Amino acid sequence: MSKVKKKSNSTGTIALNKRAKYDYFVDQKFEAGLVLSGWEVKSLREGKAQLVDSFVIIHQNEAWLVGARITPLLSASTHVVCEPMRQRKLLLNRKELDKIIQVTEQKGKTCAAMALYWKGNKIKCEVALVTGKKEHDKRDTERDRDWSRDKERLMKHA
Repeated sequence: MSKVKKKSNSTGTIALNKRAKYDYFVDQKFEAGLVLSGWEVKSLREGKAQLVDSFVIIHQNEAWLVGARITPLLSASTHVVCEPMRQRKLLLNRKELDKIIQVTEQKGKTCAAMALYWKGNKIKCEVALVTGKKEHDKRDTERDRDWSRDKERLMKHA
């Protein structure tokens, strides 16, 4: 029998929340650990995670990741009842947690999950304090992105 090597992700990124960068201005970022069960870790190794509509809530002075979907593997979760959309506890130190609580109490501020990634053998979640964009801000962002893409094309062909 020959061993088959799995193709690993070179950056260590498991999932990105690209929608959050479009909908929000990112103010400050934090790195948080996640409390996961075994089947979730196995699914994350296969890259089966989505952060599209995920956000962070504070409940009883603890941070919880809500709306993140981790799709269970058929082979790894035969004996467990899997909940793909369950709330997962985020591990932050007290200073970071106090900062998040203080800022999210302000109007227009919230906390969103930006990315899931590997750091060594641990899974980390990048959490950001964000401010909501208005519709005209979203159009400005789109226009700037289109112009920078066109500028790159012009420079490449010139």
